[in-house]
Amino acid sequence: MADSARLTFGSLFAGIGGFDLGLERSGMACKWQVELDDFCNRGLAKHWPGVARYGDVRDVGRHNLEPVDLICGGFPCQPHSVAGKRRGAEDDRNLWPEYRRVIAELRPRWVVGENVPGIRTTILDEVLSDLEGLAYTVGALVIPACAFDAPHRRERVFVMAHLDGQFVKEFVAQRQPRKKSGNVAFGEFDLYGNWLDDQSNFCRTVDGIPSRMDRRRIGALGNAVVPQVAEWIGQQIMVAEADVGR
Repeated sequence: MADSARLTFGSLFAGIGGFDLGLERSGMACKWQVELDDFCNRGLAKHWPGVARYGDVRDVGRHNLEPVDLICGGFPCQPHSVAGKRRGAEDDRNLWPEYRRVIAELRPRWVVGENVPGIRTTILDEVLSDLEGLAYTVGALVIPACAFDAPHRRERVFVMAHLDGQFVKEFVAQRQPRKKSGNVAFGEFDLYGNWLDDQSNFCRTVDGIPSRMDRRRIGALGNAVVPQVAEWIGQQIMVAEADVGR
């Protein structure tokens, strides 16, 4: 597929590029990345040397970001995680308002957001309401890493938003791989496989991660989106785009 014909995306809170890698594997083209962390930016620069890169999400918007078909991003989870104080919208680290502002300014056809399961009882209702207020059709899925054969649970909430029609509702209701929960309003993948046998008995560590790995790398991995999940979501979006074009 010629680059000019590919769906384009921009990546907010890009981290080490989990979303970016997965969406590129699905056939999309990354146009820009926004990431504040210096360590993560060095990795992004290595793997996406030709992509425009920006630092603070507060400094970007219509004035300096190229229009894209899709905006993705896992905004900071600390205000919503059960490992923290769960102050949600009252936490200074809650950057959903900045994410919403960029969406409102650029108006992409698609939005894919990601966060921890704890967001369901902090600001998920606000996120969905905000997107609906911007005229998007919205839905949400809980997808664990083990649904794509990773040896750990790692459940994450993925918010889907589309400017046109019923695709998102159908996606949540019908396009879940391998097993379906039957939950139409809020899709949730059934867990399967032998992930429990491979999970470490030690709190907040996973087998296969060397104990000598420094905190920057562990933190970057911990914040990352599983590329296989992003790739699958991207594939469904590409199918929907192809159906519309027929």
